[in-house]
Amino acid sequence: MADALELDTLWEDFHRVVNMTSAELADWLRVRDAGETTEPLPGEAGPATGRHVLAILRKRRTDLTEDDVRVMREVVETVTAETDVENEPVAQDADRRHRLMTLGHDPLKA
Repeated sequence: MADALELDTLWEDFHRVVNMTSAELADWLRVRDAGETTEPLPGEAGPATGRHVLAILRKRRTDLTEDDVRVMREVVETVTAETDVENEPVAQDADRRHRLMTLGHDPLKA
């Protein structure tokens, strides 16, 4: 696993880019997957990465696994890349905003 300093930095970066609370993310994942006739069980709503981000938000730093650290790195890299694009307002692109929200980042909250 990452050393303590690297993990501290990753933890801070992750919580900086993931600006939705665990309740907001859980609600979003359920709404995103809700259909007219069916919807998945609450714990199965949303893509695997979104569910993993939700699980990480509910953990203490000392309880992180190697897989959690990998997902945290991916989320930080993805959100940073998606939001650093100049002249492309993320908030006005609904599909892009929804993809980011699935990772726990709502550009309208930034």
